[in-house]
Amino acid sequence: MIDLAYVRANLPVVEAKLRARGVDPALLANFAAIDQERREAITRLETLKAQRNQLTAEIAKLRKAGHDATAPTEETRTLKSELEALETHAATSDQKLQEILQALPNLPADDVPTGASAEENVEVHRWGTIPEIANPKPHWELGEHLGILDFDRAAKISGSRFVVQFGQGARLERALANFMLDLHTREHGYTEVQPPNMVNSKSLFGTGNLPKFAEDLFHCDDKGPYIPGQLQENDHWLIPTAEVPVTNLFRDETLDEVELPISFCAYSPCYRSEAGSYGRDVRGMIRQHQFQKVELVKFARPDDSESQHECLTRDAERVLELLGLPYRRMLLCSGDMGFSPAKTYDVEVWLPGQQLYREISSCSNYRDFQARRANIRYKPTQAKKSEFLHTLNGSGLAVGRTYVAVLENYQQPDGSIRIPEVLVPYMNGETVITQRKVRT
Repeated sequence: MIDLAYVRANLPVVEAKLRARGVDPALLANFAAIDQERREAITRLETLKAQRNQLTAEIAKLRKAGHDATAPTEETRTLKSELEALETHAATSDQKLQEILQALPNLPADDVPTGASAEENVEVHRWGTIPEIANPKPHWELGEHLGILDFDRAAKISGSRFVVQFGQGARLERALANFMLDLHTREHGYTEVQPPNMVNSKSLFGTGNLPKFAEDLFHCDDKGPYIPGQLQENDHWLIPTAEVPVTNLFRDETLDEVELPISFCAYSPCYRSEAGSYGRDVRGMIRQHQFQKVELVKFARPDDSESQHECLTRDAERVLELLGLPYRRMLLCSGDMGFSPAKTYDVEVWLPGQQLYREISSCSNYRDFQARRANIRYKPTQAKKSEFLHTLNGSGLAVGRTYVAVLENYQQPDGSIRIPEVLVPYMNGETVITQRKVRT
């Protein structure tokens, strides 16, 4: 969430940044009036409380002296009714303000380019040489030919947008995940976490997934239907990414400054309904209801979050470099960012079978947006009060899309797949994926 005091003091700036995101600033149309009503109610409330305290002292003094205290007693009764009405009014105004703030996306950082769509994203750099492949095939053709991918049987079992992997293909998925986890923990300094794969509503609110994006998630009906606005602690949702449980590890906690930055990595399945994506990427493994990811999450001091963002993005890119997969880094424009980030880099890998770059990791700096929603603070060493820290995350990487990139970039003329050198130890020494009979 955006800081209430910041919105109050910088309303024109906030409205301009919302327009840059393509968001109608009419969301803030009643903000100033409601905020003024709330502040006036609180001011009047404090005045009447002080008056009540004076009357209470006067009543005690009169009774102690044996005098009649009827008049000030009646006045306190009148004050009580007015105080209750003001408390209700202030609480109602505060709730309205919170609802407005909860509906606002994060404000783009000053160095985020203004734009309306992906066409206005800015390329930061490219790495690698695009392989020269005669008549490159897409991964679904390669995988089905080799007998390592089966979309038809997956559809029979679960419906569309699922896949079954066999043999060397299943091992390749596992090899990629283990390689990524080893790289991030051994060389990049992350601590591995194995979080739950189901979370409650409060956790999804903390990362900005609820209430706005409920239709993109899978809700378990063990505790009844989800009711917008009611954040429960004992309901269950399948996680869309490990970012949700890992970020919420410190929900409602205050960390010491000396602990920061904290860097976690987590391997987990991810579940997404892909609402609104019908007709997009219907072939293959690009847009599925279930897939695996290695996620990178950081908790940082506000002064360090920008440098930590660069570091996290480099950690994701390093995976592609070691795998020998060409990629480019894109700085997303204001209109193409998600709801919660202040700044996002998309790392896009080259896919020869589709002749395009495809996003394989979104590395985002959320600043204090998620920390405010999840109430995650830190205590500066020399300060008396705690402050909201900054959260960051990015895929390191999406395992399924990395799998796709390996198949398409390392395909051979005979349809086999050469194994990247760094993966050979994880593939039990095998250097090539060849066509094999799955059933005996």
